[in-house]
Amino acid sequence: MLNVVLLEPEIPQNTGNIGRTCVATGTRLHLIEPMGFSVDEKSVKRAGLDYWQYLDVTVYKNFDEFLEKNPGAKIYMATTKGLNKYSDVKYDKDAYIMFGKESAGIPEEILMKHKEDAIRIPMNPDIRSLNLSNSVAIVVYEALRQNNFEGMQLQGELHRHSWDEC
Repeated sequence: MLNVVLLEPEIPQNTGNIGRTCVATGTRLHLIEPMGFSVDEKSVKRAGLDYWQYLDVTVYKNFDEFLEKNPGAKIYMATTKGLNKYSDVKYDKDAYIMFGKESAGIPEEILMKHKEDAIRIPMNPDIRSLNLSNSVAIVVYEALRQNNFEGMQLQGELHRHSWDEC
């Protein structure tokens, strides 16, 4: 199962949106404290709509506890400072993709230990960064694409008609 890791997220609406993406994609969410909100807050659940109850989520006291409880995890560090494009790496089915807090990203001390696994989404040089929930969706769907969207519904259905009518 694919894993999204949020290091010290600050904005509950972003985390709620990311939680909804995780439910929709069968992805596990890992939240590393301190956070700028409580996961019990209405704003997180509102952003995740009625999907939050289905979310596979684990909360950790700090980054060290996350590493301790996920030994040997292959972690990609999504950052605007990354050397590799997010689409140029090969994601295993159980990869961990970490994103930093909205105001500062992943600390450089952590990034320096993961130079080869630091990935970035190319963007116009005049912009600082993308919204966190958008970044998560972009990278998660690339990882899922590389794994042939395993376990996901690949074809949609019409509500009032059938595709066979065409």
